[in-house]
Amino acid sequence: MDILDDYPYEIRPLTPDEGGGFLISYPDFSICISDGETVEEAIVNGRDALIATIEALRAENLPVPAPHSRQNRKAG
Repeated sequence: MDILDDYPYEIRPLTPDEGGGFLISYPDFSICISDGETVEEAIVNGRDALIATIEALRAENLPVPAPHSRQNRKAG
């Protein structure tokens, strides 16, 4: 399995209208998000979502982005 800890993530609080808790997303994967009641829970759930996303991409023979690949793209 890939070194999951190398993938950067972003966490933000969810508003009460959004259900509260925290949202985690992985910038290298536009389709990988999760949430949790606490930051710690969001990280655990996010890691599970990251594993599932990578497995789904591989099952479809799609490329798995390298860690930090979105940061290396040039705007243009």
